[in-house]
Amino acid sequence: MGIRSVERALSVLQEMNLQPYTSVGHLHARTGLPKPTLVRILQTLEHAGYVENDPRLGGYQLSALVSSLSSGYHKEPMVVEAGRPWAIALTRKHQWPVSISLLDRDAVVVRFSTVPDSSVSPFHKTVNMRLPLITRGMGLAYLAFAAPEEFDLIVGMLRKSEDPEDELARHPEKLDRLIALTRERGYAIRSPQVEPRNSNTIAVPVFNDNGRVVASLGLTYFTSAFSSQTEACERYASVLKSASQEISKDLARLNKSSLI
Repeated sequence: MGIRSVERALSVLQEMNLQPYTSVGHLHARTGLPKPTLVRILQTLEHAGYVENDPRLGGYQLSALVSSLSSGYHKEPMVVEAGRPWAIALTRKHQWPVSISLLDRDAVVVRFSTVPDSSVSPFHKTVNMRLPLITRGMGLAYLAFAAPEEFDLIVGMLRKSEDPEDELARHPEKLDRLIALTRERGYAIRSPQVEPRNSNTIAVPVFNDNGRVVASLGLTYFTSAFSSQTEACERYASVLKSASQEISKDLARLNKSSLI
């Protein structure tokens, strides 16, 4: 059994990492932790130097000391290593932020993002953001192109989920239609029923040299920048597909060089 107080503190840090500033009320809504507990956690983190409290700026924010927590972590999946330069190049050319996500059981997790390089990003931070597999472009791009045995295993987990965004897993016919449409297009988009609705994500799968999906690559844009979703998809879907193919080639080269 884990240490509950440590788990709570880590969940607070993780949520704060997604916002430039936050409040006790916001953390209560997002984590479900009692407000007195949150106050004690924030005070402890503040005393340790990981959190700063400035009411003029809207409440609590992470300090620079937080970056030291990852200073000893050097291992990175090869697909992220292969995809990073392509994601950066896409953002430099098209301005919009681009992300790379990997599967984590019943969701995908953003492992790399060019949000810091984009001047028009809809989000403050996305790294470590956990995204559902059916309603989110990055998640659906992975699920729709997963191998049959992996697909069945994942959907089996989603059917037991209590997350409303996984509800479609309990409706096989509707899910099959969505998967078929996504495969036909060759890319996925975010469901219009989920927030935030002022932006959308176009995502494609990334395959290894054995033809198995290992990641998803997505570009996020403000919907107001285009006259329609179709216009955005026509502009960026082919660009993402081409980048995905190049990432797969670089991934194959990296895998070969690691065996030498």
